[in-house]
Amino acid sequence: MATDLDTRLTEYVSSRIWLKKYAVHYAGADFFARATFIKLNDGDVLVHSPSPIDDALVEQVREIGPIAHIVAPGSYHYFYVSAWQEAFPEATTWICPGIERKCPDLEFDGFLSDHSPDAWADQIDQVLVRGNRFMWEVAFFDRASKTLILTDLIENIGDQTEGTDWVLKLWWKAVMHMWDKPRPAPEYQMGWKDKAAAKRSLERILEWDFDRIVIAHGDNIESDAKAVAQQAWAKPLSFED
Repeated sequence: MATDLDTRLTEYVSSRIWLKKYAVHYAGADFFARATFIKLNDGDVLVHSPSPIDDALVEQVREIGPIAHIVAPGSYHYFYVSAWQEAFPEATTWICPGIERKCPDLEFDGFLSDHSPDAWADQIDQVLVRGNRFMWEVAFFDRASKTLILTDLIENIGDQTEGTDWVLKLWWKAVMHMWDKPRPAPEYQMGWKDKAAAKRSLERILEWDFDRIVIAHGDNIESDAKAVAQQAWAKPLSFED
């Protein structure tokens, strides 16, 4: 199993998006998570769902550009924000609503919403995914690269996914029936509460013209992305308004 900090920052979309994988141990299972770095038009860099950080990663990031924005986009994607704030104290921090209750000591500059902050409003669209009792997240759409960026709204783990163990495979195959089947995280599937609000959020995302999906857990979706998303969200999309 890879250690937290042994995978390099890799360029995903030329001169625009970089990715960093890191190991996660959660609920007795091993798997990977992924941080995303977007270089904005003015040269500033946004880090989405921050990873663990060390001096080597700081140097890699500085080669891209100055970290100006630290984004905690979902209910379980804020754990390393403080470390990034310490490394880049000049950066602004944006969080998904609800994180302030889970981590009351976390300092931040603003909440993420359906409306992008001025710093990237002309480049990146957002939707706050509503309607779930357990999980919230903000979906991002980078217009220039036609990339949808999610955390837990789709997880895509199966035979080709590295870094998983038998515990995760058992849960994903026998219990959740998600192995090799892109679906929302189990917490999403068990927590749809305001079904009309959930459906509206997903329909707004599907209005975007995305060609690929970067996700936090599992293999990125790089072909038929919109069809994969529609299938992954078939159940909440079928909810009555």
